Amino acid sequence: MTAKEYNQCVTDYADNVYRFILKNLRHEEDARDVVQSAFEKLWVKREEVDTAKSKSYLFTIAYNQMIDFIRKHKRITLKDEFSEEVKVSEKPASNLKKVLELALQRLSETQRSLVLLKDYEGYSYEEIGKITGLNESQVKVYLHRARLQLKSYLVSPENVI
Repeated sequence: MTAKEYNQCVTDYADNVYRFILKNLRHEEDARDVVQSAFEKLWVKREEVDTAKSKSYLFTIAYNQMIDFIRKHKRITLKDEFSEEVKVSEKPASNLKKVLELALQRLSETQRSLVLLKDYEGYSYEEIGKITGLNESQVKVYLHRARLQLKSYLVSPENVI
């Protein structure tokens, strides 16, 4: 990949990668850091990356960076965040966007990533497998289970709008 192709990759995929990471992390600055780090790694490896596979490679790097970030910051918990989360869950959701965000938050990191990659970004099962390091069968099973969880949460009486 040349510098020009790298710049085209940034132009084409920066928003998609950012949106994917932001949906998972739910914090703008952290998402920007992860995306910046992913593009930095792509720049370092640009000569080894085939331009046709740059999108998949970029999402794979970003996904792995995000998982590393989550693992690193998982141990840090603040009482205020927990009490605020409880307050939010006690209130009935008044609009669809809030209900969907709460439903996604209830999923595991892997399940949330799979749902976002498939349903928000439109990747195929094979592409998702390459990005996440899972085989195609695992992707289908995990995605199916995630959708069942989402369905049971979304159709519960307190969440029906």
